[in-house]
Amino acid sequence: MEKRPLRKEIKYTSLYYFIRFLIFASNLLPRKMWLAFCGFLGKVAYAFSPQPRERAIFHLGLAFGREKSPREIIDLSKEMFVMLGKNAGDILRSLKVKTLSDLEKFLTTHGLENYEKAHAKGKGVMFLTSHLGAFDLQITNMALRGLNPNIVGTALKDERLNALLWEYRNAFGAIAIERGKESVRLFKVLKSGGSIAILIDQDTKVKSRFVNFFGMQAATPIGATILALRTGAAVVPTYIYLDEQGQQQMHILPEIPLIISGDEETDLVVNTQRFTDFTEKIVREHPDQWVWMHERWKTRPGEEIR
Repeated sequence: MEKRPLRKEIKYTSLYYFIRFLIFASNLLPRKMWLAFCGFLGKVAYAFSPQPRERAIFHLGLAFGREKSPREIIDLSKEMFVMLGKNAGDILRSLKVKTLSDLEKFLTTHGLENYEKAHAKGKGVMFLTSHLGAFDLQITNMALRGLNPNIVGTALKDERLNALLWEYRNAFGAIAIERGKESVRLFKVLKSGGSIAILIDQDTKVKSRFVNFFGMQAATPIGATILALRTGAAVVPTYIYLDEQGQQQMHILPEIPLIISGDEETDLVVNTQRFTDFTEKIVREHPDQWVWMHERWKTRPGEEIR
């Protein structure tokens, strides 16, 4: 592996041990106090992370510039960092969760019947979710319910941090799979009636098509669309957010029907747009809990991987 510059090595090493400390400390305080502390850490991160802060403000301006004032956008960016801290705090704390009843003390599940209806078709279920709220808690919830989902995600840049993430996602029977790898496995899981969870709301170096997101063309991964079209799996959108009372609310929505015209390229774009419309809807409902520091509109037409 290529040796990293000393500055980055110090950065990732410090971050790794800081997260290990937070994992250790996460259950030493009552949950309400812990989340307040993590929200405070979010405020600190906002103050001392100029690049992510400026990216968040810029992207919020792109998305809401015609709807919100500059002051409202700055306030929303601050609240996003606070909520990011709180949701991360709940994910860290959930490492000590052992049973579904433990999880249900702070997480409420809505729409489980939508999964059951989709699963009954026997063609597999693809949970379509996004980087909103404590999104990894959805995997814990699914796994503790015996769904054993295969979760598709992008590997982190640091091996130690990635190992922590994979360990968390593999707990309770879930199976973490790096994006772009083990595609055959995913097909087999769906063909056998199993479930996978996939996120398509980020601009990553995978096969993509441009679709509309907040009125702008955004390069969007098409892996989920390809899997759905080729297996006939039910695409079931899910999301989670932290409400004003401090309770995590996970929603499982009705299946998104696939549009099949017979033209492969048209079907790829049309269905990826439908999936992205769902993402925009929930981000608009909870704009303070999405990862606005991500460069969602970075790739330009002609630069996407096809």
